[in-house]
Amino acid sequence: MVSIDEFKSIDLRIAKIIDVQVHEKARNPMYILRLDLGKELGERTIVAGIGDRYTKEELVGKKIVCVANLDPKQVAGVESNGMLLAAENGGALAILVPDREIEQGSRVH
Repeated sequence: MVSIDEFKSIDLRIAKIIDVQVHEKARNPMYILRLDLGKELGERTIVAGIGDRYTKEELVGKKIVCVANLDPKQVAGVESNGMLLAAENGGALAILVPDREIEQGSRVH
């Protein structure tokens, strides 16, 4: 089990995907995403293993939920500074998105 304090330590934010590139060096279909997390956090890059589930065109401009305070991780030579959230069921994948218009950088509670 995770305590409420442990859960609260995760910084979930709304981010807007502003650029998508195919991660050419990755073994699995991955994208390098450039995100806008608003004025407080600015832009950052994450690597996401969703290259076989979404087209680049589907992703650019989409607002998503992401973890903004993960330690950076090298993924096939690219530093990833966060993680998008998605649900998966039987191979189907759905990126978590806000159901209303909300500014990027907004906290998710």
